[in-house]
Amino acid sequence: QVQLVESGGGLVQAGGSLRLSCAASGRTFSDAALGWFRQVPGKEREFVAAISRSGSRTRDADSMKGRFINSRDNTENTVYLQMNSLKSEDTAVYYCAADFNVNMYVIQTASPAYDYWGQGTQVTVSS
Repeated sequence: QVQLVESGGGLVQAGGSLRLSCAASGRTFSDAALGWFRQVPGKEREFVAAISRSGSRTRDADSMKGRFINSRDNTENTVYLQMNSLKSEDTAVYYCAADFNVNMYVIQTASPAYDYWGQGTQVTVSS
């Protein structure tokens, strides 16, 4: 069984930064592409960013490009989301997810593609 544990959320002022971490255990970390999604109450879960198994490819949602940086450390079994220039509309619960059904370079942006999910971490951006 795979466990994903997010951390690093909190309250930050608009324009500030946060770095989310997601630590994984239970299966070979480098066998999974990792994604970040977010959700606000009453809305569907939204794709934020994802990174391939090797870490050589990343993909970001259009509204995050240039602000969020997605990286992974396969030696530490951890994926990171550095969030800069935060806006009030970035307020959400952020989830990391693992997709073990991909080859080395594929990245999925649809949430049903992901097999395992963390419990989420709240990010609140005050204006």
